[in-house]
Amino acid sequence: MDNLVYLSLGSNVGDRAHNLDEAVRRLAGLGRVQSVSSFYETEPVEVTEQAWFLNCAVALKTAETPESLMSALLGIEQAMGRRRTQAKGPRTIDIDILLFGDAVLNAPDVTIPHPAMQNRRFVLEPLAEIAPEACHPLLKKTIRELLHELPPGQAVMRKS
Repeated sequence: MDNLVYLSLGSNVGDRAHNLDEAVRRLAGLGRVQSVSSFYETEPVEVTEQAWFLNCAVALKTAETPESLMSALLGIEQAMGRRRTQAKGPRTIDIDILLFGDAVLNAPDVTIPHPAMQNRRFVLEPLAEIAPEACHPLLKKTIRELLHELPPGQAVMRKS
């Protein structure tokens, strides 16, 4: 049975748009890409002394389990040159699972829904573009509602 999964993609090293496009192309090997948001220029959070990111959200229909999908996403990141040398630091590509159907999972290698998604404009803005009515299974709010509840800040500008 296929699950509808929402992913967040980000890049701030090299040709960021190409990196996002290439990651989406590789995601097609894990299921059917249903939709891809516009690309958004976003300021870094937490580790702010780095280049700005280009982010997007992707809806993917997949038969993978959460754990096997996470493993495959880490494989894509590594194959695309991601090296985890600094937490929250610069990266060629970052792929996070945001929502996996209505699953709630807290395993050693994957937490669903993503534990910080409701606090991140760079996640919610692109996700609201493709799935405004998707519901956070723990907070029982739509993506649109979560986005509207965010305080001002976190520059996010639609690029394409």
